[in-house]
Formats: sequence, structure tokens, C-alpha cells
Amino acid sequence: MVRFSSVLVCLVAVKSAAAFAPSPRHAARSSALQMTTDSGAKDPIKVGVIGCGRIGIVHLGAINKAPGVIPVVVSNPTISKAESAAKTFGVPKFTSDAMEVITDPDVDAVWICSPSQYHADQIKACAANGKHVFCEKPIATDLAETVEAINACNEAGVKLMIGLQRRFDPNFLRVKNAIQNKEVGDTIIIKTCSRDPSPPPYEYVKGGGGIFNDMAVHDLDMTRFLAGTDPIEILAVGSCHIDKSIENLPGSEAFDTASCIVRYPGGVNAMVDVCRQSSYGYDQRAEVLGTAGMIATDNVYPNTAKIYRKDFTGNADMPFDFFLSRYFEAYVTETEAFCKSLVEDTPVPCTGTDGLVALVMSLAADKSAAEGRWVKFSEIIEQVYCSSPTECSLLANSDAFPEGFKPSKNIQDLSNIISPDVDQQKKGGSLMDKFKEMLWG
Repeated sequence: MVRFSSVLVCLVAVKSAAAFAPSPRHAARSSALQMTTDSGAKDPIKVGVIGCGRIGIVHLGAINKAPGVIPVVVSNPTISKAESAAKTFGVPKFTSDAMEVITDPDVDAVWICSPSQYHADQIKACAANGKHVFCEKPIATDLAETVEAINACNEAGVKLMIGLQRRFDPNFLRVKNAIQNKEVGDTIIIKTCSRDPSPPPYEYVKGGGGIFNDMAVHDLDMTRFLAGTDPIEILAVGSCHIDKSIENLPGSEAFDTASCIVRYPGGVNAMVDVCRQSSYGYDQRAEVLGTAGMIATDNVYPNTAKIYRKDFTGNADMPFDFFLSRYFEAYVTETEAFCKSLVEDTPVPCTGTDGLVALVMSLAADKSAAEGRWVKFSEIIEQVYCSSPTECSLLANSDAFPEGFKPSKNIQDLSNIISPDVDQQKKGGSLMDKFKEMLWG
């Protein structure tokens, strides 16, 4: 079994123990989260937001209402959008340059709501400037760059939370609670379904990483969230039924429909189906069969009104039309959760490692569909080589590995080489000592 939740980021080879020395910036940054000496009250956490599109505005609205946190600057390449957001939410500063948010001396934490291709560089820049980070998924579409970005935050001693918003949806949370409380007994089968109202534009699909990375990744993460443990292997298939214009794109970009089976410990299987089009609205459901019953979620509708006619009986209106309306409450809740983590200096509920595991699962699904076989998640992890925590590349089976540092087939063997995140650092223990113990016993 691969214990992703505790070891995934560290499943890389490392040249020297010195590269893992904790950053002195951690001590400096923690002061922003402490009680003031004169009043006994906490100083407010000052926040900057990068990206004032639809998602950025949702997060900004939540930040503006969260206790103990205040937005002080926003940015957007189209400066009129930044100016409009600043006026709407009473933010004193706005800019077209994301780096002005990241380097602002007044900012304690940054919300990254920019396009995906900028996430990793902006996370690294935040870490270099001692800023805590909330980042919409993905951290990066490249596995090595994802590891670099996570370790950059860990080395700098700043918090990193990833926006996997479905974990905060009240419907999925109710299913999770039922599993934890054994309301349906022990889990046997997990099923999730995700179908969009209509296919995205060709320009979105081309270069987007494929259906497993840009769509199924949320469902794959949800299976792990509901299973409460780490996956072992995956079998995935894909096909094209709706948008024939994408059929000649490479890999899983040519799929508009896909299915996955994920194996978990104890014989638990999870099944995922995704499709880029449904004729009946945004279809988002989950089901868990247990030894003592079953729990399932239905789609969410804008109202509970039903209509009764001789030719039709059912909901008067269609389900919510897309992710922003369907998951609006979840987006707000995840923002509030990170704000609480900052104000109370507690661990974040959705870590960088969670984001990395989701990416590994989607990459494994892609590999499985391409090769027509079961793929173990360890196969994906073993491709990563790091000469230091923040200098990583994909060099699987390469002679470039220094002797003794090629990734192990036994994933557990490297479980203590990760740079601990800021919350793990507080629990004590020298990373240098862990490294020595790992290498020399």
C-alpha cells in the first residue's frame, strides 16, 4: 500500500542533507499569527488576492466577511477588473501585477486565483517572500514542479492550502460523516459521477492535460476523501462520443467520456465516471455502499419546487447549471477554513500533499488509459528525482541518478526525507536527524 498522505512529497531522491535545513523565515513569519503583547488581541491577518475572475471574486467575498482577516490588495492583468473588485469589497489597493501582491510588505497571506499555468511560479514566489498561500487547484500540471512548489512552502515555513472545494460541499461531507460514524457499516463500494452540461471549447481542451487531469481529478480526490485512506492502483478507459473535433488531440485530450476503477486497501473499490456533456444539467453525485446500508447524494437544484402534469412529474427546474453555482457554498467554506487556520494558527484542512496526490491519481489514470492496464500509483511517484527539495525533474530509469539515491521500489523506505510543512515543524524533531536515521540507521 502507498501511504500518500504522509510520504508522497518525499518520494524523491536527494543529494545532500544540507538542502533540507529548515528555513529561518519560519520563525519570522509565525509572529503575524501571535497575540499582541499590549492588548491581548490578535492582529488581523492581511490578505492579497491574485485574480479577480469569477473564482477570485467568490474567495474575496468570503475573505471580506471572515473574522480576523482583511483583504488589503487585489490584482488582475486587466486592471479594470482589479479596480472594480477593490471598490466592491472596500480593498484599499489594486494592481495589474501579481508580484506587487506577493511582495507587498503588508500582506501576510495570498490567495492565488490566477490561470493554472501561473500557479507553481506564484506559489514559489509567495514562499520566497514569506507569505502563506491558498491556491486553486492544480498546483501545477507537471509532477516535478508540483513537488518543488510544495517543498518551497515547507522550506519557507509558510502554510499552503489547495482548493479542492468538493471536500467542503455539505452533501459530500454528509456522506463522509456517515462513513466515519459507521452509519452504513464498513465501506464496500464508492461511486462518483461528474457530468458537465455541455462540452468546453476546443481551445480549452487542447493543451489542458486531458479529461483525467482537468475534470476527473476532482472525483478521484473525492474517492480518496471518502475512503479515508490512500489508493493502491487504478484502471481507466476513455472514449469520444460528443465532440468529434477533439478526436485527433493527443492522449486523453481526445476523450470526452471516461471511467475509472480505483483499488483501496481492504478490498474497497471506487468507481468514477465523467462526461463532458449531459442533457439534464450539471450532474454531481456520490454513493457509498456499506455492509449495513447505503448513502447517496442527489443533484442540487436552485429550489425544491416540483411540477405535476399528465405528461411529467418532477423538479420544476433543472439542476444548477455549472460548478460555480453548484459549489458556491463549498468555495466560501474552504476560504473560511483557511482564514480560520491563519487566525488560529492551526493545520490547514486540505494540504499541498492532498493536491499532489490528486495529480498523481490523474496522471496514473492517463497512463492506464494509454496503456490499457492497471497502473500502481508508485509507478508515477518513482519518476520524480530531486537534487534538492526545490529542484526536481522527471528522470525515471535515468543514469543521472547518483548511486544510492534512485527512488526505491519500496515507497515506505523514503518516508522520512520530506521537508515537513510548517505545522509538522511545530511538533518538533530535527529533519537532519531524520535524514541521518534514514540513510545510516
